[in-house]
Formats: sequence, C-alpha cells, structure tokens
Amino acid sequence: MEIQRKESDSGGKFFVEENEKNVALMTYKKSGAGVITIDHTEVDKSLEGKGIGKKLVAEAVKFARENNLKIIAQCSFAKRIIDITPDFQDVLSQ
Repeated sequence: MEIQRKESDSGGKFFVEENEKNVALMTYKKSGAGVITIDHTEVDKSLEGKGIGKKLVAEAVKFARENNLKIIAQCSFAKRIIDITPDFQDVLSQ
C-alpha cells in the first residue's frame, strides 16, 4: 500500500487510498515554525491489525526528519507509537 501526502497552508494529511476512498488517514496541522501537530489517525476496519497506522506514523517521522520539523503528538495513537519506538524520539517536540 502506498502512503501518500497532501499539504495545505494550515496542515496536511498522510493517507492510503483504495478505489478513490481514504482507507487510512492521519492528519496534522502546522503549529508554528518547525513544528507539526498530529491530531487524528484512523484506519478502516478492514485494515485494522495490519500495521497501517504505524506506517502512517513512520511516514510522518520521516517527513519531519527530511524537513527539519518536530512533532507534537496530540493524537493518542500517534503519541503511543512514538513513545514506544525509541528510533522516533528525535522528532518529538519538547
């Protein structure tokens, strides 16, 4: 499954699309210079348990690193994944 990203002036989303429908989605907003806030993650029931949510978080971490950004994980799912993954700690906003 290909994770895509779309961005607007105020934020953006990482998503997986099947048949022109989002089946996995994680949204973020820009929270000042160099910071994004992940505020929502959802995965279609047909994909639950397949690690798609974790892959969305990993893409956000990769995006943050590539763009010298820090992440505030307001979404409880994203926060939990970042908290339990030592390799993701470098992108957390203090």
